[in-house]
Amino acid sequence: MSKNKLTVRAISARPIVIQLKRPIIARIGAIHEWPIILVDLLTEEGIVGRSYLQPYTISSMRYIVPVLKDLGTMLKGRSVSPVDLFDAARKSLHFVGYEGVSMIAVSGLDMAAWDAFAKAADLPLCVMLGGSVGPVKAYNTNGLWLQEPSAAAKEAVELINEGGFTGLKIRLGRERASDDLSALDAVRGAVGDQVHLMADFNQGLNLAEALQRCRMIDNHGLAWIEEPILYDNLDGYAHLAADLKTPLQMGENFYGPREVHKALQKKACDLIMLDAKRIGGVTGWLRAAAIAGAAGVPVSTHVYPEVSAHMMRITETAHWLEWNDWHNPLLQAPYQVKDGFLHIPDVPGTGIEWDETAVQRYLG
Repeated sequence: MSKNKLTVRAISARPIVIQLKRPIIARIGAIHEWPIILVDLLTEEGIVGRSYLQPYTISSMRYIVPVLKDLGTMLKGRSVSPVDLFDAARKSLHFVGYEGVSMIAVSGLDMAAWDAFAKAADLPLCVMLGGSVGPVKAYNTNGLWLQEPSAAAKEAVELINEGGFTGLKIRLGRERASDDLSALDAVRGAVGDQVHLMADFNQGLNLAEALQRCRMIDNHGLAWIEEPILYDNLDGYAHLAADLKTPLQMGENFYGPREVHKALQKKACDLIMLDAKRIGGVTGWLRAAAIAGAAGVPVSTHVYPEVSAHMMRITETAHWLEWNDWHNPLLQAPYQVKDGFLHIPDVPGTGIEWDETAVQRYLG
């Protein structure tokens, strides 16, 4: 079948809630239940493109799901040309704005469209885009939220053993800065100097707090310090980046490639992290990664390990892939991590297929 013959029939969007094995406990709040929207792009030719969205709050699904279904109605009969669909979907939401729910919904559509496009060509997505199937260096983000130092140390060892990881992310932002230091020291003592530690404040500090706390951990040999302040305070990030020796990481909250350009123009960070649901799916990633690549800035990923892994195989300055498996119970064949590398399966598209028995159980 020629990929040029794919035609949009409809978009299915199913909201699901999963109980997290390790609840998210961050400076800015706690999450025990994880919302996931399963997106299916149905074509007249029978090929189904699949993606999923993880919008953090359960209530947000009430707004995103109708947008996706409306996009399916609007695009019905259109050729599955992902870039064209991306542009048409964004333009249809122009009066609402290009960020927030608009970009999240369009990103879900875009990832599903690229999956269908690659399936029609009978190629893995990364091969379809000119790359090759292979391993991607990953760190584990499945835990190490705000907890007692001894508990963090024990959990760090568990996380390493989940896939032979050589990198872990620890969250900081406890009430007392000294408790953050204790947790860092406990985790480092448990995993050794050979493991890369990334520290994430989850936007929980103001600039004054960030200057104090980041300076306190600046000599701890961290791979990076991530999002100490609100993501859109680019002037504040530029101040921090100039002040710190440790690389400053941001970008998971960028809505579209232009935000990458703005951050780099302001010298607001040393590293860029892309989130597939906010940056614009595959299409947005291609544009954002080109901007980062031209500047020589390393690119890492934020959740969405399947699509992100394919994109890292074609990203010029690919750095670290963030691994999480919260959605794995819904997948027929979850990706595997071994010796600290995620291994992309040699199958058409992204390899995302639903375990419908599990899906129906969650739908209740």
